[in-house]
Amino acid sequence: MKLLLDFLPIIIFFIVYKTTNDIILATAILIPATLLQMLYTWMRTHKIEKMQLVTLALVVILGGATVLFQDKTFIQWKPTVVNWLFGIAFLGSQFIGSKTIVERLMGSNISLPGFAWRTLNIAWVIFFLAMGALNLYVAYSFSEETWVNFKLFGMLGLTVIFIIAQGVYLSRHIENTENNDSNN
Repeated sequence: MKLLLDFLPIIIFFIVYKTTNDIILATAILIPATLLQMLYTWMRTHKIEKMQLVTLALVVILGGATVLFQDKTFIQWKPTVVNWLFGIAFLGSQFIGSKTIVERLMGSNISLPGFAWRTLNIAWVIFFLAMGALNLYVAYSFSEETWVNFKLFGMLGLTVIFIIAQGVYLSRHIENTENNDSNN
């Protein structure tokens, strides 16, 4: 349910774009859809994650600029800005505090050696930076419709593939951790 709720504004954006072929209108609808998503989340859980707040702020700012200036460039940059901000935050967590962001998010559920947490965190940094660059490549090298399709299907598909690869990596190190615990 949470995953569907997280993707609902982009699905609405996609549907509006596909039915109207108007990226400005789709963006104008994306802004209140994202605000309503946050309001619903707040009413249901009484909290909103930092990631969601960053996304909301960028949808309002860059989406608003898209509508105000009638220029799709702003909304096309949003996925890049979001991904690069997350990449920078994950990279910074390597040097600030005793745990990386990945370890803070997942550490209560699984146990990994320190090097595995750092490697996983760096993998996320690379993934976020690459996704941001890939978004710009698609936005500037292909048609608007191709970019809209990529934004929903391409980015989602690449994220799923990355998460599966992450699962394979985790399984190797979780087994090693369990084996080390049983050997001690």
